[in-house]
Amino acid sequence: MSIDRETFENTSEDELADLSVPDQVLGFLAANEDRAFKAREIASQIGVDEGAVSTALSRLKDRGLVEHKATYWAVTNDAGRLDGYCGYERATALFNDQLGAEDKDSWREHAPQEPHPSVKDEQ
Repeated sequence: MSIDRETFENTSEDELADLSVPDQVLGFLAANEDRAFKAREIASQIGVDEGAVSTALSRLKDRGLVEHKATYWAVTNDAGRLDGYCGYERATALFNDQLGAEDKDSWREHAPQEPHPSVKDEQ
């Protein structure tokens, strides 16, 4: 996954090295907690090999941090479990530093009122 130049210059090597593939996957899923993704979609979004993402997802599932249904993956809605995982905190902090903290109210103002047509077909 690429990072911007400011993050590159202002982040220590230890902090950059600490963000493992499972941390990146979990951070991405947590940032998109209202959606579920296929492994290849996650890999494409975070810039990591699909095989590495699949392995990370399996390990995160074993820890109860993600949920799996058919070919889709989503972050758990068990806040206590997420709070107990320090990698989640590192990933969230790094994404917040890079992208700014998420303002859910602002996001909701611009969110479509209707689900995507593909979601309607599945209901």
